[in-house]
Amino acid sequence: MKVVAVLALWVTLFHQGYSNSLDSCEVRCGYGTDNSFSCQCNPSCERFNDCCSDYNDVCKTGALSCKGRCGETYNSQNKCHCNSKCAQFQNCCSDYVQQCDSDGGGGSGVITDAEIKAVSETLYALDSNKASSSELIIDPQALVPNSQTSSKNDLSSKKLFRYLNEQVLFSRPTYASFLAVLDNYNRMTGQKEYFSAQQLAEQEKFVKETMSNTELGRELFAFLYTKGVYASEAAFLKDLKMMWFGLYSRNNNKMDSSGFEHIFAGEIKGGKVSGFHNWIQFYLLEKRGELNYYSHSFNGPWTSYPDILGMQFMWEGYYKQVGSVVIGCSPEFDFALYSLCYITRPGKQCRLSLGGKQLIIQTYTWENSFYGDGKKYIGSAFPATPN
Repeated sequence: MKVVAVLALWVTLFHQGYSNSLDSCEVRCGYGTDNSFSCQCNPSCERFNDCCSDYNDVCKTGALSCKGRCGETYNSQNKCHCNSKCAQFQNCCSDYVQQCDSDGGGGSGVITDAEIKAVSETLYALDSNKASSSELIIDPQALVPNSQTSSKNDLSSKKLFRYLNEQVLFSRPTYASFLAVLDNYNRMTGQKEYFSAQQLAEQEKFVKETMSNTELGRELFAFLYTKGVYASEAAFLKDLKMMWFGLYSRNNNKMDSSGFEHIFAGEIKGGKVSGFHNWIQFYLLEKRGELNYYSHSFNGPWTSYPDILGMQFMWEGYYKQVGSVVIGCSPEFDFALYSLCYITRPGKQCRLSLGGKQLIIQTYTWENSFYGDGKKYIGSAFPATPN
């Protein structure tokens, strides 16, 4: 009698959709019906009453979490992903780093904070084209607290850049290719950008000069290649060109912006300076009398270049409350750091180490348009100054 009762109870549970005494939804969420399992883990199981008992916890409540899912095989039906390539495609679950990063308790094949810090130290050591103290001299002058960055007071009577050896630095291939691209933009958002064949070639040359023709760039690719982010150098270069130079609209539905323009050249939107996180552009505009340096609210702990500065300035009538830049680095170093952080920590804070001192880069994804197979353009990236 006891055996019959147990069998009856089991049949009842089975028809109520609790047959997971044999199976679980772990690593099965979103899969199609599989008759080799005694219960299912897809939305249809709710209709057919054959869900595993952990379906709600694993597939519904946990659908946007990486808990128990680190390293899973890609499944297009999942709302977000938890494998080593999700950072590349910018479709990781929000807790991917926490759950799957080995520094945060996670799984295999993941780019950890420790690895990012290690490779950033390597890139720092390889920046052979950075400015020396004899090639670049700055005068930061007034230091203001964060509470005064919006005051628009010019507290510095002199220029920020006292001296730059243009003849030496600007003749180097990566600087020359950077300068060629830098002047191809209209700073006002809402006005469509047009690129000639020559300007498109300049973009191509800049990516090649910085990432293929420098040891620093090749080191970045080697790191991402060994982590499974890119299968070839050609794929790496193609993706960089799209994520940085692909156009999207910030204003008035015009193809008026890109990650490169926003971060390196700077833009004007809503009556103020937007983006603008490059020291060479700052130097050129200040030299031409188009930019007036007011003060700085943060100066990094580095005693040589590259260094970090958070600045207040006016650009021909448009104000920037805090424009943080990496000063004195080569174009390839700037480009590599921001690329590393955007690829590995899109839309998050990226923790780096430069000469034993910590630097945080904040990245933002552009959410309103895409390239390739749903990949996201760079929205912004800049050194995060302390509060």
